[in-house]
Amino acid sequence: MKKYPDPQLLEILVCPVTKGPLRYNRKASELISEKAGLAYPVRDGIPIMLPDEARRLSS
Repeated sequence: MKKYPDPQLLEILVCPVTKGPLRYNRKASELISEKAGLAYPVRDGIPIMLPDEARRLSS
């Protein structure tokens, strides 16, 4: 079973806060929104796109 999101899904996902692009960090299993400064977790291959679940990126 894959532990990361489908590449086609990654092409259409956007940050729910900024509606901007996301970058997948495979090592941390997170979707990164540089503009919002947030990292959304990916659990069992499912992106958790809730701002309350996101980790703030350090500056």
